[in-house]
Formats: sequence, C-alpha cells, structure tokens
Amino acid sequence: MIRRLSILFSVSEAAPFIKEGGLGDVAGALPRALEARGHDVRVILPRYYAINPDRHGLKPLPGILVVPMGIMGEIRCGVWEGRLPNSGVPVYFLEHEAFYGREGIYGSGNEGFRDNDNRFVFLSRATLELCRMLEFAPDLIHAHDWHTAAVPLFLNTLYRHDPLLGKTASLLTLHNLQHQGSFYPGLMDVLGVGWEHFTSRELEQGNRTNLLKGGLYHATKLSTVSEGYSREIRTPEFGWGLDGVLRERADDLVGILNGVDYTEWNPENDPFIPARYSVTELSGKGLCKQELQRRFGLPQRPEVPLFGLVSRLVKQKGIDVLAAAIHRIVELDLQMVLLGSGEPWAHFYFGDIAARYPDRFRCHIGFSNQLAHEVEAGSDFFLMPSAFEPCGLNQMYSLRYGTIPVVRAVGGLNDSVENFNEQSLTGTGFKFRALTPDALADTMGWAVWSWYGNKPGIAGLIRNGMAQRFTWESAAQKYELLYYEAVEKKLGKDESDRRFPA
Repeated sequence: MIRRLSILFSVSEAAPFIKEGGLGDVAGALPRALEARGHDVRVILPRYYAINPDRHGLKPLPGILVVPMGIMGEIRCGVWEGRLPNSGVPVYFLEHEAFYGREGIYGSGNEGFRDNDNRFVFLSRATLELCRMLEFAPDLIHAHDWHTAAVPLFLNTLYRHDPLLGKTASLLTLHNLQHQGSFYPGLMDVLGVGWEHFTSRELEQGNRTNLLKGGLYHATKLSTVSEGYSREIRTPEFGWGLDGVLRERADDLVGILNGVDYTEWNPENDPFIPARYSVTELSGKGLCKQELQRRFGLPQRPEVPLFGLVSRLVKQKGIDVLAAAIHRIVELDLQMVLLGSGEPWAHFYFGDIAARYPDRFRCHIGFSNQLAHEVEAGSDFFLMPSAFEPCGLNQMYSLRYGTIPVVRAVGGLNDSVENFNEQSLTGTGFKFRALTPDALADTMGWAVWSWYGNKPGIAGLIRNGMAQRFTWESAAQKYELLYYEAVEKKLGKDESDRRFPA
C-alpha cells in the first residue's frame, strides 16, 4: 500500500517549459511518475523570459509573494500556475523581471550571470514562502543542485520552528557536483541565517560561501543520478573538493539512475526519423543510416560503421581527448558525425577536421532536436568519452535505437552499459577506463574490428541493447523509498508511523 506523501520540487529548470541539461528532464518526468503512484507532487521554478505564459496556459495566482532576502530586505514577485503536460502536477512560476526577465537560465555564452547568487537564493527562499502563501505543508522538499541547495539550510535554521514547515524533510539531488554555487563571503548577509553557519563544516570553503556545501550538510537525505557517481564523488578525483563532506554523509547518500521518456525516444514511432524500425524488423535502421550519411554529406556506404556523437563540446564530455585522438580515429575504416556546440576552439578544430577528411568525418555546430534523433537512429555506434558523467541519457537512447554505445566507464555510463564479451557474445556496448587518446582510439578500433569481423557479436549487442529499459516508473519507486526514509529521519520513527501507517 502506497503511503501518500506531499512533495515539492524546487528546481531551476523543468522540461518542457525550459531545459538546459539532465536536471530539466528529471524535473519534467519524475514528478509525473510520482503522481502516477498516488503522491501529491508540485513543482516551483522561475518564470524565465523564454517561458511564454500563453503558450503553456499559465494563470496568475492572486496576490503578491513577499520574500525576505536578508540585508537586501523584502523582495516581491508574482506567481503563475500551470501544469506539467499529461498530468495534474501543479507548477508554480516565480515572476521577477530583474532576476529572470532575460535571455538564458544561468548565463550568457560561457559566463554565468553576475547576480546568480541572489537569483537562486531568492528561488530557494521563495520556495518556502510560497508554501506559506498557499498553506501547503509538504512532507518533503526535493531540492536539486546548488541552485536550490539553500532550501535544506533554510529549513534547518530560519524555518526550524515554523508551524507549517518545521517538520518538512529535505532531499538534495546532485546532478553535477562540479557546479557548486561558490560566492563571496557577504552572501551570508543575504541568506540571513547568521554568520555562525559560515564554518568549514557548513557553508565556508576557501573563505567563500558555498551554497552546495551548505545543502550537503543540512539536507535530510542526499542522492545522485547513478549509483556509480554516488561512489565516485566520495573520492578526490571526482569530488571537486567536497569529497570529505560526502564521505561524512555516506550513510545518507543514495544513487538512483535517471529514467528515459520512451514516449519520445522510441524508434518504433519516432516522428523525427526517416524510417521506423524495431528489434524484430531492423531494415528501417539501414534507411536511417543512409539518410544520415546524405544529411552530413558522407559517401553512402552501408557497409562502413558509422559513429555518432551528440554532445556539448566541453572538457567534461571528453572532447579534448577526442580531439587528441581524432587523427588516429580517421585512419580506421569508419565514418563519424558530430552534433553539438560549446567551447569555441572545438568549433574551429572539428570544422577543420571535417574539411581535411570529408569522406570520414563531418560535424554540425549547433543543436537540433530532430537531428539528434536522426543521429541516434542512423548511427551504428554512439560515442561518449566523458571525463565524468553523473548519469548520461544518450547512451540509454542509443541502446533503445540499436546503436551500440562506446563509452568511458564512469558514473551512469558504467552503470547502464555492459561491456562486450567476445566469448559469450553478451554485453550491450564497448567500454574503456583510462581517459587517454590511446584508450579511446583503441576501443573504437575494437568496435570497428568487431563490426567487420564478428557479425554475430554485433547482432547480439544490438538485440541486447534494444531489450534494455530504464523507466521513470522504476526510478520513482526508488525515490519513493528514499522519501519515506527522509521523512522518518526528520520526524522520528514513532511519529512517522503515526502519520504514514503501513
């Protein structure tokens, strides 16, 4: 029997309203899956300039929300209400022109907005003040990354004895530990929680106010978006200076792999690809490959293995390693297409490679959702040489599309891809561990050799991959258990049992 919880998601982005990364996918899908399991779930995020109220059917809530901002005083904002599509999940949008009435979510180009500290402290504090305004007492607030990491801090300090929110538990999910919300010490006066919390155990790091660190200390429970990443971030290599805090809180840290929206990513009914196909009828995949080669200006050779890559062109995604390996890679009998944008040097570098090897390598600088689907469907292999990858979604899309992943064995990539075993013909992809050009080129060479020399093995990898499912329903069940644990920890077992009888 499901014990019904009231859950509020406090997030900086949520699909389909606005999305820059995996956080947006989670915030758009997980609340729906939790609602389907019987919970009262709601979402709060900013009403950025790009979110059109008319397009999404948003309605203004009556009244003005007043948000205390420490030394800045009280700041007022409006609130819009909408619904997550195909659900009854309410979504509240904070209307504040000075903070959110601009292009972009976090910054412009490669630079974050200079007032991101105030913009997201405001989001965190407004989350709690909106609960008061609505007289909504959530059992748990689910915060995400540094942008709302101040929510657990506020719950444990300023709202500790609040009659509405004093018993609310918190969960802080880490989607990318690299970004921590580290600002000048005086941000403590905006938070208004008192300088006694500016300590090496809580908010202080390197004489700066680190919002994520404060959230890690104060959240009732912690989670990451894969089991592998939850282990990695407790090490100096992947911990970005917070590994000690995470080791200290290891008993409260859980890894839960993200799900995939298979209503969007399914080759049997994908409207973006030129031909549909399934595991029992793969002829359509060959047509998708032919069209992808045509789209990128490659020779239409059905016999050659085609590698695809859809990525932000940044160091996290291993683009520097690919650049160092690319001359070895193009010596192989393969073709490769790249879709993405990011660091300017990568645009010029891979554009030059495409000009030098037009029969082997092509790139499209920018992003197109349709083209991303076409690359997934038309490629034979999908490349993800990430330096670190908290979860990753493209490897899961690839498996569904019969496109064999070639990935570095980190985080969610390692969790979701099983390495090929040439003897038993088991596995779902090709993995390498060392973040080096040689390791990447050698593993791609292994994949190319298998393509030409081990046809039964390649067929088995395709079948095995297409049978995999990473559903939001499964993820929601795991989050549900974590929520119960957080509520019990916050209330104590006796009161928790009284409020939520089994």
